[in-house]
Amino acid sequence: MAEVSKEYKTISQIAGPLVFVKKTEPIAYGELVSVRLSDGSMKRGEVLDTSDDIVVVQIYEGTTGIDRDASVRFLGETMKMPVSKDMLGRILTGAGEPLDGGPAITPEKKLDIVGAAINPWARDNPSDFIQTGISTIDCMNTLVRGQKLPIFSGSGLPHNDLALQIARQAKVRGENEEFAVVFIAMGITNEEKQTFMKEFERTGALKNAVVFLNLADDPAAERIITPRLGLTTAEYMAFDLGMQVLVIMTDVTNYCEALRQIGAAREEVPGRRGYPGYMYTNLAQLYERAGRIKGKKGSVTQIPILSMPGDDITHPIPDLSGYITEGQIVMSRELHRAGIYPPVNVSSSLSRLMGGGTGEGKTREDHKGVSDQLYAAYAEGKDLRGLVAIVGEESLSEKDRKLLHFADLFEDKFVRQGHDEDRSIEDSLSIAWDLIATLDADQITRISRKYIEKYLPKKE
Repeated sequence: MAEVSKEYKTISQIAGPLVFVKKTEPIAYGELVSVRLSDGSMKRGEVLDTSDDIVVVQIYEGTTGIDRDASVRFLGETMKMPVSKDMLGRILTGAGEPLDGGPAITPEKKLDIVGAAINPWARDNPSDFIQTGISTIDCMNTLVRGQKLPIFSGSGLPHNDLALQIARQAKVRGENEEFAVVFIAMGITNEEKQTFMKEFERTGALKNAVVFLNLADDPAAERIITPRLGLTTAEYMAFDLGMQVLVIMTDVTNYCEALRQIGAAREEVPGRRGYPGYMYTNLAQLYERAGRIKGKKGSVTQIPILSMPGDDITHPIPDLSGYITEGQIVMSRELHRAGIYPPVNVSSSLSRLMGGGTGEGKTREDHKGVSDQLYAAYAEGKDLRGLVAIVGEESLSEKDRKLLHFADLFEDKFVRQGHDEDRSIEDSLSIAWDLIATLDADQITRISRKYIEKYLPKKE
């Protein structure tokens, strides 16, 4: 490590958020840096790359005002997040500073923001249901503790509304369970920031949440550290305090754009669509911080939200995210145009860990069969829409008409719900059974006979 007291006035180049410093002592990757400007003001940064000849420093507050006369000091330590249970109810900037007018955080610990990878042997299987209050997620694509389940959206779709609704409504079922939400917003506009702050305060959801807000006009370098600060906070609450923590990150696409901007400033050889070749590794470092650890009560569950440029699900960001995570919730522009909220396309959505968090003792015994029946009937009904466009509805058989009608009812009664409508899993299953009752008995093929007799509404 370099001597803390030594300052260098050897800045050779400034490019975007980066400063290049020549001829230093041996410096560690990730080491914190302070830069004193000519006017005496200070800026913070960290070492992004180091070699015998030059050190690349990433400046959090941007490089405006830095010139060759500025002095650089290497502090001999990595960035740490001050954490405390008193953080619940706080709104912080993307750099972890108070944004709500409250005092600075009095830390119980200071933790390295990179975190420690969970040993695969120590990982416990994600299980136990987390209720979001949204039928298309709870009933069809169930979220379980320790899972990472991204939401794939498109530009202009209400993914921020959905993120806020999940943050307000999410809960774990069971006694003596402490639950918290860590809400991380990256690259948002000032208008979105005001909306988020007002909504958290209006609904009272802030008392069980820690909110990090990084704005679009904040430096790209800060956007890189914002999710790491939030995830470090979540890990402390989960594994030190034993809480069940849900992390909502929006918008991961803005994070990846910051990676691309810094890669361009370093003149790196770009990968797919100009994004850096290490983007997969970088995303994995964030997503893999979700999970449960054997012998510890708490868990970290993630819902990353990303907007797909051009609604292209093969774009590198959703494509790479799909490899790392355990399923996806896909939002539909077609449903949005039809005025349906939340516009979740259940046909393209999937929760790979749903089986571990459903069934008797977790949700309800009939859950899996009901979900399978809804998928099957809705898929057939959607297929018939294409046929109706060609031959007309009058050409369909009575059974096919029921399936066609089922698809419309499913979107209108099951998918559609209000922005403040918080449905329990029992509410969602009850609506599902009402829909299934519109089908003929021989069309209900995915549910055990004993559950049909127990739960199917009797026709009068």
